[in-house]
Amino acid sequence: MISYTVGRLMSLAISLLLASLAIFLLLEVLPGDPAQFMLGLNATPEAVAKLRSALGLDAPLWTRYFDWLLGLLQGDLGTSYTYKVPISGLVIDRIGVSIPLAVFALLLSMLIAFPVGIIAATRRNSPTDVGIMAATQIGVALPNFWFAMLLVLVFAIGLRWFSAGGFPGWQDPVQALRSLVLPAVALALPQASILARVMRSALLDTLGEDYVRTARAKGLSRRQTLWRHALQNALIPVLTIVGLQFSFLLAGAIIIENVFYLPGLGRLVFQGITGRDLMVVKSVVMLLVFAVVVVTFLVDIAYAMVDPRLRRVAS
Repeated sequence: MISYTVGRLMSLAISLLLASLAIFLLLEVLPGDPAQFMLGLNATPEAVAKLRSALGLDAPLWTRYFDWLLGLLQGDLGTSYTYKVPISGLVIDRIGVSIPLAVFALLLSMLIAFPVGIIAATRRNSPTDVGIMAATQIGVALPNFWFAMLLVLVFAIGLRWFSAGGFPGWQDPVQALRSLVLPAVALALPQASILARVMRSALLDTLGEDYVRTARAKGLSRRQTLWRHALQNALIPVLTIVGLQFSFLLAGAIIIENVFYLPGLGRLVFQGITGRDLMVVKSVVMLLVFAVVVVTFLVDIAYAMVDPRLRRVAS
């Protein structure tokens, strides 16, 4: 187990290093000068050069990369070009929206997917199963931003059950949760569709195992066999997907947060892109990549603890 963990840690470090290099270089090749953008088209070349020097943009490319990387290793995300404040403070202010939204969406996804997947597996090839698979296929293909706008149209503008956007803060937890309902549903639908299909497939594989047939031969009913034996083993790959989905929901909510005007990390990245605040974009995207990679690492370790075959393969 130790060798497996060390190997995964090395893979994690290499992934983060390559991701940091890719993020930095991709943002550097984007057209436009942040200093010119901040000062406007009528700024003099001297003023632009002075601002570039103040922002450190006149330093060589690799110097800026290693300075940024060293700052990340020390927990320093840098200073925003636009807000003139440490980016870590902006992240702390916004993460109080993004993490609850991701958790809320993940819980909704599991509440929908688990019973739907179980029903589809236990009624294989029936009209119910066919209908569920068709619905999940639509859920996977449906763009979540389009579904988000449809939710706003129906439940915010039409029925007036929820607000169309904004976040009132956690001073009133009830209103805060109400403001997250529609974006959480918009995020949860595609993930629930994927998870339901994985749940169905894993459960069908488990129901075909010898120990399940043995349990049935000993007199257990189909329901007892399902809940006592098949479901527990089928949950192993499903929980792996759940762990990966959380990191995706945390990092992939940029569009949804902008549709609902939520002050989360996704909207912070969008504002950084529109304002050419490359330091904010680089640092926040790297932070999201770090969250994805770490969650993946923890899922791999948990999976290896449950399934010793992975440890033997790694060694």
